[in-house]
Amino acid sequence: MLRKNLRHLVCPSCKGDLVIGEILKQKFDFIETGKLKCSRCIKKYEIVRGIPRFVESQHYTSGFGLEWTIHAKTQYDSYSGVPISETRFFDETKWSRHLEEQLILEVGGGSGRFTEQAASTGAMVLSIDLSYAVEANYASNGTKPNVLIVQGDLYQMPFRENYFNKLFCIGVLQHTPDIREAFMVLPRYLKSGGEMVIDVYRKGEKLLNLRRLVRFYTKHIPPEKLYKRCAQYVKGIWPLVTFLDRSGRTRFIGLFLIPYYKQYDLSEAMLKEWALLDLFDILSARYEHRVSLDTVKQWFQKAHMQNIEVYYGYNGIEGRGIQP
Repeated sequence: MLRKNLRHLVCPSCKGDLVIGEILKQKFDFIETGKLKCSRCIKKYEIVRGIPRFVESQHYTSGFGLEWTIHAKTQYDSYSGVPISETRFFDETKWSRHLEEQLILEVGGGSGRFTEQAASTGAMVLSIDLSYAVEANYASNGTKPNVLIVQGDLYQMPFRENYFNKLFCIGVLQHTPDIREAFMVLPRYLKSGGEMVIDVYRKGEKLLNLRRLVRFYTKHIPPEKLYKRCAQYVKGIWPLVTFLDRSGRTRFIGLFLIPYYKQYDLSEAMLKEWALLDLFDILSARYEHRVSLDTVKQWFQKAHMQNIEVYYGYNGIEGRGIQP
């Protein structure tokens, strides 16, 4: 992390200012290994491989850590050759492509597909994730001067409250232990007039397929073992998928065999990669909450946000609001 970016961080426990406690490895103004210390409660936090770490373990996110390490580049537009992440990010947020001098908080950065898009606006982007997917994000975005990646917990983030101009949390809330509580944490990090964008899975979708049913079992399988099984499944089922596709039965494929089949215009090799990623994502998540449109509206209202917009979108339900 760059020394100057320390000003954006605080102790997640007491919100006290952090200072450099120890530097073990540094290159110019970039600290690769060291420790941060709270000036108020004296707690210490490690900086490992350039990333400030505010948690000691991954808790319920080990599957995501594995997923985004193996598929560090799968969903990057520069890798797929198709502007999927760019289109989704700007369609969901409806933000300008020029946000210089603004601060953006990304909650749940994963491998960094949206970190890259947020950083392209010129804003200063602070991205947090609980899992070791921060390593993949850092490899792609960590050296950008307008990006700071940290490993931490959504429920106790190491950031100042009433601080950010914008906040987005895409593809994350549904995988937290308490989705409503997770949502209610977010608005307090926005300054007055700040904008927030979230999405969640939609309740009531007709997703009664084999992979959803077996998830009750698969979410308890160690991630490494489950990933191997998913890879074997995708490889074994692909000839049938190809046959059914030629027969015009892509809906059957999408519902029962391979998630999101041909949702995007990708090569066959890339489709297989996305299929494996999405299948593992579905089957490995410890938590998967689904809520109604009215419930999401109530959350925004309970948080006293203004200019509320909630509707069906990319990931199920999208919501936006402005901090009063």
